[in-house]
Amino acid sequence: MFSSKKDTNTERKLDMDRIPAHIAIIMDGNGRWAQARHLPRVAGHKQGMQTVKKVAIAASDLGVKVLSLYAFSTENWKRPATEVNYLMQLPIRFFATFVPDLVKHNVGVMVMGDITRLPGGTQQAVKDAIKDTADCDGMILNFALNYGSRDEITRAVRSIATEVQNGQLDSAAITEQTISDHLMSAPLGDLADPDLLIRTSGEERISNFMLWQIGYSELEFMPEHWPDFDGETLKRAIIDFQGRHRRFGGLVNK
Repeated sequence: MFSSKKDTNTERKLDMDRIPAHIAIIMDGNGRWAQARHLPRVAGHKQGMQTVKKVAIAASDLGVKVLSLYAFSTENWKRPATEVNYLMQLPIRFFATFVPDLVKHNVGVMVMGDITRLPGGTQQAVKDAIKDTADCDGMILNFALNYGSRDEITRAVRSIATEVQNGQLDSAAITEQTISDHLMSAPLGDLADPDLLIRTSGEERISNFMLWQIGYSELEFMPEHWPDFDGETLKRAIIDFQGRHRRFGGLVNK
């Protein structure tokens, strides 16, 4: 008789009492998804926008408290102008159609990154979404727009240096918490550091995303291109997360 190795991941069940509080996702593979279907890259970005909607609601329903999505990096400006221009329009289209659903699910919008460089219409769409969901106290949907972790850390160092120079802060009093408090994720408070970081499309790198915050995050690299990601894929990643032992550099009795 032939026997096969069972997939232990599918055998495990989701533990609703151990859902990661903060999940961060590097949404990769839109272009490759489109190219595999002989479509222009922008078709992948359009489909990826629909995936954001599905995954955001799925995460909220699971009880995730913060979902951080890497939407546009400081390095993405290097892409062809036509693609960048299309990407700049996506937040306008996304929020125009999705904010009512976010409010319905009690999801608040947060954005980290330098949005001052974004086109005026994109900036306004972001500001309106934040305002329109300000009373929502459920999950926080945190978009990283024109965000790069090295840029974030550089800005934090400059801010701290200025405070020291102005006599507002003693350099000897600078701690890890001081740095965390000056990062763009500071408004998230105790939830600033992701428990789980997911990257789609099979790539295994961080790409300048939340470098400080993911110091002890669990990393999950998944083969699906972002447009193929959904609530079930998210559950599979969480099940794998729940099967790990997080020791934070120490020892834990098993």
